[in-house]
Parts: sequence; structure tokens; C-alpha cells
Amino acid sequence: MKNEELVLTKEWDKTFPKSYKVDHRKVTFHNRYGITLAADMYTPKNAEGKLPAIAVCGPFGAVKEQCSGLYAQTLAERGFLTIAFDPSFTGESGGAPRYVASPDINTEDFCAAVDFLSIQENVDPDKIGILGICGWGGMAINAAAIDTRIKATVASTMYDMTRVNANGYFDSEDSEEKRNEKKVALNAQRIKDYKSGEYELGGGVVDPLPDDAPYFVVDYHDYYKTPRGYHARSLNSNGGWNITSSLSFINMPILKYSNEIRSAVMIMHGDKAHSFYFGKDAYEAMIKDNPYAENKQLLVIEGASHTDLYDGGENNAIPFDKLEAFYNEYLK
Repeated sequence: MKNEELVLTKEWDKTFPKSYKVDHRKVTFHNRYGITLAADMYTPKNAEGKLPAIAVCGPFGAVKEQCSGLYAQTLAERGFLTIAFDPSFTGESGGAPRYVASPDINTEDFCAAVDFLSIQENVDPDKIGILGICGWGGMAINAAAIDTRIKATVASTMYDMTRVNANGYFDSEDSEEKRNEKKVALNAQRIKDYKSGEYELGGGVVDPLPDDAPYFVVDYHDYYKTPRGYHARSLNSNGGWNITSSLSFINMPILKYSNEIRSAVMIMHGDKAHSFYFGKDAYEAMIKDNPYAENKQLLVIEGASHTDLYDGGENNAIPFDKLEAFYNEYLK
């Protein structure tokens, strides 16, 4: 198993300031599908011995230079060795064709990050956690359900990408008829792509905003399309995912066995987020009939929107003190 040679940028091109409390370097690792992933590693300065470690990814359609890097760098300031990685097929990571999402491969990306962290000389392999943001919050919970090496998981402002693709927003398209319409259109797109020899992109966040844009689209635009969060490699900031990426999500629910997770999980969500129902329902499903429910928690951030938990928004909404306490408790 060999890592692909990736071209990684050398300059600091993040959407957040560089911290001089941590050391930063680029690293690569591969998943079990042979795809090489690119990551930023953040290590507390002057750290000694084997450290607890956390792998961070998300949001869905973002890159490590955005929210995941901010989370990773801040947690490194608090004593953890962290990596923020680009998922397969996106950002600086490998994989072809580009801009594909997969409930299986992207869950595996988290497990591959655990592989990588487990063999680092300065990491305690028994103290590894993960953190997923937005769509990668659902992937993180799915990874926790399959990977017993993961001792603590945080899902921040999570989406269940399988639910939203199958049922539409707020389950407004939850019917066989609506799902069939989507499948007919997506399979027609497959033929179109095959004929053209290229995979058509679905488009990132709409820009300019239409006058009747839903409030959550305005929320996304304020992050991805402004200097606050724009990045040249971000799918949401630019052309978006391949249209046909939705197909596998319609048919493969990722949270089916979440109530069999034994390790610690914290789902944190803003109560003003359009996505709040994903977090609430995922938490209830995770603890239902689960004999290991005592280490599960739902942390509600009052007044926070979906993207407030990307970078803190105007009120520093990300509860890093509580994240630090959670990981300290369960990565003992």
C-alpha cells in the first residue's frame, strides 16, 4: 500500500489565522480503497510523550482550509494532536473522478484517519477521537458505529445526508413517488454524463442570492460566498458536487446501527439551525434501546444557526471549552 504523490500547497491558505501555539505540517495517508488523503496536522508546541488525537472533517462540500482546520487547530491549542483532512475526491486529496461523495468511502475516510493516527509515534492509539461537521457529522457517527478504535465522537451541526437526499429537506419529499422522480432524473444524468465523457456538477451555493432564497441558503451564502469562508478549492464555494453523487445516499441510510455504538458520542447543534432536526432525531435514535446510552449527549447551543458552528459566527458560538472537556473525559 503506497500513498499517491499529491501536490500540496505550501503557503498558509486557510480562512482562519495561523496559531503560533501549535506546530503545523502537511501529511498524507491512504484509505482501504487505495485513495490518498491530504491533511493538515496540528501538534501542541513543545508537546512530549504520546498525545490523545482527533481527526476532523467537514462540512459537506468544504475543505480542510475552512471549518475543519479551525476546529483542529483550536483543539491542538488545548493539548490534542489533530488532523483536518480533505475527503476522498475533493480538495487536495486524491481519487477520481473528482467531486464524488459516497456514504461508504467517506465513512472509510474517518477510519483511515484512525489507521494513520494509530501508528504515529507521538499518539496514544487508545486515545483517538473524531469530529465531523455538517454532513461529516453523520459520517462520523457511522464511523463510530463500525470502528471500535474510536473512543469519542463529536457531530457538530450535523446533517444526515442519506435522509436529506432520500426525503428532501424537513422530510417534505418522503414518498416513493418523489424518490422515484429523483432516481429517474439521476439515472438520466448518468447517461448524459457517459455520453459527454464528463461528470456534470450540480453547482455550489447559489450566487447571487435570489430574493426568495430560504433562510438557510442565505446562511450558507454568508459563509461560502463571502470572505468569511470562501476558498478556491471548496465545492460549496464554487461548482459543487457531481450531480449523480446523490444516488447512493438515497439508498444507503448511514445511521441504522447508531444505537449499537458503545463509545462516547456528543451531538451539538444550534437551536436556530435549519438542520437542528437532524441532530435531535439522530440523538434520539442513538440512545433508543442502547444499553450504552450513558455516554451519549445532545448539546444544544442556544441562538446558533447552522453556520455559526462552522466558525463561531458573530458570537463565538463554538463551545470549545465543552469540546475539550468531552474529549478529556473520554480520551483518558
